[in-house]
Amino acid sequence: MGFLDDMKRKAENLAAAHEDKIDGAIDKAAEFADKRTGGKHAPKIEKAADKARDVVDKLATKGGDDDQPPRREP
Repeated sequence: MGFLDDMKRKAENLAAAHEDKIDGAIDKAAEFADKRTGGKHAPKIEKAADKARDVVDKLATKGGDDDQPPRREP
């Protein structure tokens, strides 16, 4: 297993363990950006926040299984 595979597995495990905290941070960042821009870019900010939540969700569904060896793609 290479360095990048190990880092990916760690990111997946962290996302699985702390998904709710990460989602909260995404929400706070989106709210901050919306306030700083005066609401001008609210739809774009919300779209970016949604995509970030999707990434976290995908990582979290793959992670959380430290006892299993990493999956290898053919």
